[in-house]
Amino acid sequence: MNELLSLEDARAQVLAAIPAALPAEMVALSDSLGRVLAADVAAATDLPPWDNSAMDGYAIRARDVAGATEVAPVLLRVAGEVAAGSASETAVIPGLALRIATGAPMPPGADAVVAVEQTTPLAADGSAGERGREATGPLPARIRVHEATMPGRNVRRRASDLQLGRTVLGAGRAIGPAELAIIAAGSIARMAVHARPRVAVLSTGDELRGAGSALGAAGIPDSNGPALVALCAAAGAEAHHVGIAPDRLEPTLELLRSAVGDADLVIVSGGVSVGPYDVVRGAFAQVGTVDLWRAAIQPGKPFAFGTAPRGEHRPGPPVLLFGLPGNPVSVFVTFEVFVRPALRRLAGRTSDALLRPVDAAVLEEAVTKSIGRRAFLRVAALRDPATGAPVRDAAGRVRVALAGGQESHQLSALAAADGLAVVPESVAGLPAGAGVELWWLDRP
Repeated sequence: MNELLSLEDARAQVLAAIPAALPAEMVALSDSLGRVLAADVAAATDLPPWDNSAMDGYAIRARDVAGATEVAPVLLRVAGEVAAGSASETAVIPGLALRIATGAPMPPGADAVVAVEQTTPLAADGSAGERGREATGPLPARIRVHEATMPGRNVRRRASDLQLGRTVLGAGRAIGPAELAIIAAGSIARMAVHARPRVAVLSTGDELRGAGSALGAAGIPDSNGPALVALCAAAGAEAHHVGIAPDRLEPTLELLRSAVGDADLVIVSGGVSVGPYDVVRGAFAQVGTVDLWRAAIQPGKPFAFGTAPRGEHRPGPPVLLFGLPGNPVSVFVTFEVFVRPALRRLAGRTSDALLRPVDAAVLEEAVTKSIGRRAFLRVAALRDPATGAPVRDAAGRVRVALAGGQESHQLSALAAADGLAVVPESVAGLPAGAGVELWWLDRP
């Protein structure tokens, strides 16, 4: 228990404690954004539901304009129009056209649409209107068609996108704006998704005060509680701060027991090191187990993980217990490395979507760290002043510089950073120009 666990071993133990995602629940389309599908969703309609026009123009029979050219246009009579949201009862017969709007159903008899730009409108008296005008205004009596076309031209075929009864999205797919749009297009109003992880956040420390409270002679504001709630929300969880516990076992245990009774995951910040007031591991042991302690990362070596039994009335995997360090940057890093992947697995994300994608970066300056621990340095990418895009070197690596001081209490550098540069355990530092892994961070 006293040896430092590698990042991979520690994270593997955390994820192994989650045998399955949280149970499924039915939600409305409007509540599905950010959720993960627990079952396949199938289209409740064909899309498009019928053949429709891909542009504003005229619905015609392609054979009627087979010989049309710029110098020898074909003349067609306009018998009416079809607007989006309505269906035409007028059939297109030889020599006839119907003005049609984008998305309107194709009328009977028509097999193609000629774009309005390829027509000249003619009034009843034979006078010509402006070529290529918008398909608005009074309906022309006739049109000249200036190009030949083929059947199916500018026509969106029925079921060319989605087919009734066919799977639209499979189980395990996270619902973003594009996924939500295709679900709506399939006329699916409700779907099964995994429940959002419920997280209880507990801060510990006699010195902590709520934001805006008087600090007195020895108080500091609690930034960990609000930060963890925000981090959990960004990871797709529902989190609430249950309070600040003093550095004593009994009040910490009382808040912890209450949190375990209503949460899928509990995060406690502070009190996990070896000092005389570090009581969190003891509290974990009384409500459940302490399965690992201390990881070979920097910042964030004091890290505890365990599980607690879930009440019989609450189905799902065991309640996960995370004890994070008290320093705010260490809290952020250990959340990224261990807690965020656990939340994503609880929410139903697949194994290949648990971790952040890795980019390649190159250091603009030399850096130092503790040997034997993997370091996560807060860095800012150099950006093009005109476009804001990250600047990359000839090898395609993002050029990054330290965002500020790298001490574990320095939140200012974290706020200025847009990524974490990862330096391996085997070195005590790297020179300028060295390559590193880069984890991009979510930024507003």
